[in-house]
Amino acid sequence: MLALIVEFRIKPEHVAAFDAAITENARASREDEPGCRQFDVCRDPDDERLFFLYELYDDQAAIDAHMRSAHFQAMNAATADWVESKRVRAYRRTAP
Repeated sequence: MLALIVEFRIKPEHVAAFDAAITENARASREDEPGCRQFDVCRDPDDERLFFLYELYDDQAAIDAHMRSAHFQAMNAATADWVESKRVRAYRRTAP
């Protein structure tokens, strides 16, 4: 299983809209993508502009399918100008 850790810093005027868009993307990923096992959206309690995603996928093919999905493509295009910074890290899950 592979884990993606994604950290976003969002421009202040777009925080509420980004929250709604990323939450919907997470829901669609969990419900519509067989290879997506978990998709958590987290926020820093001290910095409303900082979002943290924790995603678990069966394998690289499942990540690739997620990146090609219509809901991801739409969310990514709609929010691109709202993002001040983005960092993506990939890990191999070793436990449990």
